[in-house]
Amino acid sequence: MNKLFRLLAICGISVAFATFSNAWAQRYTSVDYPGAIATNLYGSSPDGTYIGIWTDTGGVTHGFFLKRGAFTSFDVPGSTSTFPYGITSQGIVVGEYLDASGAQHGFILRNGQYTTVDYPGAPGTILDGMNPSGEIVGAHCVNLECDYFHSFILSSRGQFTSFDPPGATRSIAEAVNPSGAIVGNYNTASPPNLAHRHGYLLYMGRFATIDFPGRGNYGTFAGGINPQGEIVGFYDDSHGVDHGFLLRSGVFTSFDYPGAMYTDAGAIDPAGIIVGFYGDSAGNQHGFIRTP
Repeated sequence: MNKLFRLLAICGISVAFATFSNAWAQRYTSVDYPGAIATNLYGSSPDGTYIGIWTDTGGVTHGFFLKRGAFTSFDVPGSTSTFPYGITSQGIVVGEYLDASGAQHGFILRNGQYTTVDYPGAPGTILDGMNPSGEIVGAHCVNLECDYFHSFILSSRGQFTSFDPPGATRSIAEAVNPSGAIVGNYNTASPPNLAHRHGYLLYMGRFATIDFPGRGNYGTFAGGINPQGEIVGFYDDSHGVDHGFLLRSGVFTSFDYPGAMYTDAGAIDPAGIIVGFYGDSAGNQHGFIRTP
């Protein structure tokens, strides 16, 4: 049976296996953009390029590349804030930016050229992930506040398809792998709240809910999937604290950046390298790289 079909079957009966990793078993690297008041990592490519956001002292958010220890900041021309969320193996970046009115637009950065992407008729658009075939996933907003939204996939031919998991009041697609498997998140409450947040996996038209085992009424966020079907994200414990997780072959592994107050994992590459961000005891936010 195809590995992704096995994963669907396992998720469909609510996986009940969980382990908790030891910090010494992995190598963690903290990442801070020079002079930033906050740094987040959102993606990585096989050539060792990382993408993320940094916030300056004026509260403005910018995108950045990190490769071989060197940072390069970038912004969509004319934007007031830039948020890159995904990078492909070819180095193509997708994300969102805010214009002068505060409206959200998707963007693609390819070979140094920016392209704006807007879902037809939507007041806001977010691009989160792209696979090597050119399929892009994200979400389109229902209202100007963008507190309600729906998942979509944009084909390589430019066709949008909107979708939501069954029972969802809102959803967002976060990543798509080379096989076309999509991971994302949805909420079943109105108004939305963390207690009713779930991750989802969509493959070949079939949905599976992803909930960290034993979480009670607290939320799960699925953020990334690699070609092998390994999924990463984070979940909230009974105290409302975020912890990272890796879902591999039907087994959840919980992990935290050593000494962190919270840990949010957002993406995983083919080599199993995980990126995300964490908060320290002083309330500062940093990016991290977790290497197997």
